Order: sequence, then structure tokens, then C-alpha cells
Amino acid sequence: MRYSDELPVDVEPYASSLASDRREDRDAGTNFVCLALHQIFLRVGWIFKTESVVIPVFMDFIGGGPVLRGWLMVLNRIGFSLPPVLFSRRLKIAPRKKWLFAACSLGMAVPFACLSLLWFSGIWQGPDGKARWWMPMVFLFLYALFFVVTGMNQLAAHALQGKVIRETRRGRLFMVSIVLGSPLAIAAAWLWMPGWLAEPIWGFGPLFALPAIAFALAGITVLALREEPDDFQQEQSKVWEYFHHSWEVVRDDADCRRLAVMAALFSATFMLFPHYVAALVGGEDFDLRKLALWVCVQNASTALFSLVAGPLADRRGNRAALHFTMAGAALAPLFGLVALLAPPALRIEYAWWLFVPIGFTPITLRLLANYALEIAPRHDHPKYISVLGLSLALPVIVGAPLVGLAINGVGFALVFAAGFLALAVAAGQSFRIAEPRRGESANLPALDAIPPDSRD
Repeated sequence: MRYSDELPVDVEPYASSLASDRREDRDAGTNFVCLALHQIFLRVGWIFKTESVVIPVFMDFIGGGPVLRGWLMVLNRIGFSLPPVLFSRRLKIAPRKKWLFAACSLGMAVPFACLSLLWFSGIWQGPDGKARWWMPMVFLFLYALFFVVTGMNQLAAHALQGKVIRETRRGRLFMVSIVLGSPLAIAAAWLWMPGWLAEPIWGFGPLFALPAIAFALAGITVLALREEPDDFQQEQSKVWEYFHHSWEVVRDDADCRRLAVMAALFSATFMLFPHYVAALVGGEDFDLRKLALWVCVQNASTALFSLVAGPLADRRGNRAALHFTMAGAALAPLFGLVALLAPPALRIEYAWWLFVPIGFTPITLRLLANYALEIAPRHDHPKYISVLGLSLALPVIVGAPLVGLAINGVGFALVFAAGFLALAVAAGQSFRIAEPRRGESANLPALDAIPPDSRD
């Protein structure tokens, strides 16, 4: 099935991914190194703002609660979904995408630089030593701004990766960035985070300054990319039409539709992220320095799991790797349920076990994106990544505030159980998607459905 290039959707299963752009060969080494360094710097910065640990604790420190914690992931997913849809045309028609990529990476540094300066200045603190009433609102604004820029940065990263890195090397790229980036991130967190968290009144200042520096370095790194210019064209559309085009992709491409269902189910993991620490601590006196161990365990787990998932994706396809990571990610809420049954002291002592399966999350997100790149024509890479972002975001936008209210009403156990069920179904859905490496596609009829005299 082939649609005209004038239409917003061009469903030609896997043709562009199987016939990768040969221009990539000439500059493969340089581009591989640049993109790996970019991801390494991002990983070092990200560990100091981990959504499952650091950010929820900071929100509670400045006066948040379960409902405000729930809004963290709403803003996170809105930034990862809506801005990329509006940004996709601008990115598609850009001859060289690295300039927009660099600008977005540098932009990620700005909110955390502002937050760090705000903290160092002391104006966030009232006469009673507590955070002023407006501090949660300022933080949520900067947090939202960060994810607006981060969503566009992620779209640019995937589009550029789809352009200059072959599909059989993308798993290797992710694995290299994890294997090198995670030890650096863990070392930095282990060295500095405990001391900063021991004195949060001043410690959050340097804790947020470090990601600002790391994100800025990531933006500078991609300026060295070698990229041939594109010559794609797309007419300007009204805002609502961008979302309509995304819907057309889901409507007309059965492979994308199955991916969207799996991503929507997997989004349950984001709704649970901000609440794990609160469930583990449970109102007990808690030494914030333990958070350093938890974020280090989470990042170490991601590195170890990538050693399996990356090669598996390159050799047997992203679908096979998703079987592994989807099942692993479902263990997090299950471990959370087990932890709730333990005495408080024992629960906190062994809480680091919960953060082991959370390490599957960034790997799964990358595999989902790589799968989307494989099933999309190259000129529609931004559009398919945008669809993936919307599929991950819309359930969170609706559900995350409700999860916060549900925790207030019925407690953590029922919420974690519902999350486990959703992630288990998502793992099952990973067996329903097609494997493009084998020429499979839900857009094509099964062989037994084709009349014998019509077969080749």
C-alpha cells in the first residue's frame, strides 16, 4: 500500500529502514561518537533529577503532596508529546537537523540553571525557614519548561539518529552510551549527592547546577556531527491539523496502531514513578542520603540490562528486546506491593530492590522509539516519534492526577496492583507487534488470506 507524498501519511512498511541511507557510511564513526557523547552527558545530568527519586523528594521538601506529585508526570508527558507534534514539521524541513538538536539540548540547561540560582539566592525560603508558598508553582513552571524543550530534543535526537545511524547499530549506540554513561553518572552521584542531600537547605543548589552544566555540554557535543542536508517539504498546517495527521498515522498504519496501544499501556509506569519513595518511606524519619544509593542502583540496573537488550535488539530485532524489557518493567509495582507488606525499618533497608526493575524504563523507551523508526518511512520519522510520544502521554495526562487522588483515598496497594496489571498487559502486547527485520507487517495480509493465483 502506497499513499501519495502529498498526503500527511505515507505508509510503506519498512522500505526506508531496510534500504538505509548510504551517506551514513562516510561519517559513521564521527556521528556514532558524537551521539554517544551526547547521551553520556545527558545521563550524567539526568541522574541528579531522577523522576522516581530526586524530584518527588524535592517537591515534598518545598511543600508538595500526592496530588502535586501526580502533576509532575503530567507535565513530564505533556512536554514529551504535545510540543514534539508541533515541532515535527519544523524539524522535518530543516536541511541540517543538528542545529535544532543542539539548540534544544542547550535549552534543557536553562530551567535547572534558573532553579539553581534561585536556590543559591535564598529567596525561596521564608522567615520560618520553610519554602515560600509560591515555590511549588515556580518549580512546576520550570519543570514544565524543561520537558517542553526536552520533548523537542528527544524528537530531534531520534530523527537525527534515524538519519545517520543504521537500524542495526542503534542498539549498539544505546548500549555504549549506557555502559560508559552510567558508571560516570553513578560515580558523580555517589561522590556528591549524599553530601548535598545531607544539607538540603543549600544542597539543592549545586545538585541542580550539575545537570545544567551536563545538558549544556551535551548540546555543544552535537555541533560536531557530520550531516548531509535534506530536501523535505511540507506545507504549513493549522495547529489542530498536526494532531489530526498523527491520528491518521494511527488509523492507516496497523503497525503503528499496535505500537500505540502498547505504549499507552506502558505509560502506567510513569504514573507510579513519583509515589514509590513516599510509599517506601511511609512517614518515617528518613535520611535523604539513602536516595543516592537508590538512584545509583537504578542507573546500574539500566546499564546491566542494556548489555542484554542492546545486542538482542541489533541481532533479533526490537520486538524481541521489548519482550524482555516490558516484562522486567512490570516487576517494579509488584516489588512495591511486596515492600508495603514489610515492617517500615526492613522496607527502607531493602528499598533499593524496587529500583532495580525501574532500570528497564529508559531502555524500553529507547526500544519503542527505535521500533517506531523502523516501521516509518524516513521522511516521516518525526511524525511517528510524535505519535509514540502522544501514546505515552495521553493516559498520563488523564490518569496521573487521578492516581494521586486514589492514593489519598485507597492507599498505595490498590494503585500498585492496577499498575502491575497494566504493565503485564503491555508485555503481552509486545508479542502482537510485527517484526520488520523478518518482513512482517500488520499492514500486509497474511499469506493464507491471499488467493493462490495472486501470490508471487
